[in-house]
Amino acid sequence: MIDDNPDIVFTLRVELESDPTMQVFGFDNPVTALVEFEPNFYDLLLIDVNMPLMDGFQLAQNLVRRDINIRVCFMTAGEINMDTAREVHAAREVHPLKSIGCFIKKPITSEELLRRIRAEIV
Repeated sequence: MIDDNPDIVFTLRVELESDPTMQVFGFDNPVTALVEFEPNFYDLLLIDVNMPLMDGFQLAQNLVRRDINIRVCFMTAGEINMDTAREVHAAREVHPLKSIGCFIKKPITSEELLRRIRAEIV
């Protein structure tokens, strides 16, 4: 999970890890997340769209270059710029993909977030 708000990262991590099947790695800086990213390791990335230094779409584009099969769900409290979302999708069309991404509107309950995550990783 990557969100520039450390409180959100901490809270969602604690809530998600209340499910014993979940292991959550959280980053509150997109640059740190990019540097520490391990290809073929994560089942799903939850990426906040609006972050400083690098927005969620830019981060996803960089991560897809390192792992074309990574699944991504974008999270936002604002509106989605669908043109930018299409650029991420276009970058993936070069190779076979597992998932083109999903969009999660914040705020979201932990139960609903768990349901969405499970639906993405099946």
